[in-house]
This record gives sequence, C-alpha cells and structure tokens, in this order.
Amino acid sequence: AIRNHWHVENKLHWRLDVVMNEDDCKIRRGNAAELFSGIRHIAINILTNDKVFKAGLRRKMRKAAMDRNYLASVLAGSGLS
Repeated sequence: AIRNHWHVENKLHWRLDVVMNEDDCKIRRGNAAELFSGIRHIAINILTNDKVFKAGLRRKMRKAAMDRNYLASVLAGSGLS
C-alpha cells in the first residue's frame, strides 16, 4: 500500500518537482504557498496544451520567459489573454 501511495505521489507531482522546482520553494506566508502551487499547475497545463513549439516543459518555460511573442501566442491559445 505504501509503495502504491508513493507511485501515485511521484506520478502526480513529478512535473512540479522537477520542472518547476516546487520542493525548493521558500514561500511560507499565509496562503501564498497554495496560491503559487495553483499558478504552477495552470502554467503547466497551458504549456502542455501548446502544440506550436514542440519541446519539453522546461524549454517552453524558458522560451515564454525570453520571447514575448511566444508568450502572447501561448496565452492567446489558452483563452486567458
């Protein structure tokens, strides 16, 4: 039972831990940690749904940070803009 629990835990949170370094986050005040976790989930979902730039999440994050046109196209495609 314990192994199954950790398999599910690792499967669900691998992207957050590895791509977004969530385990290293030092945010501790009030509800900020929960809010940032939600923002990370939204960002992962938006970048995962982007089919224009064929790359991993880490590269897509970097491209969105460096290229405003790509960021705008990702946000426009998500319906958030």
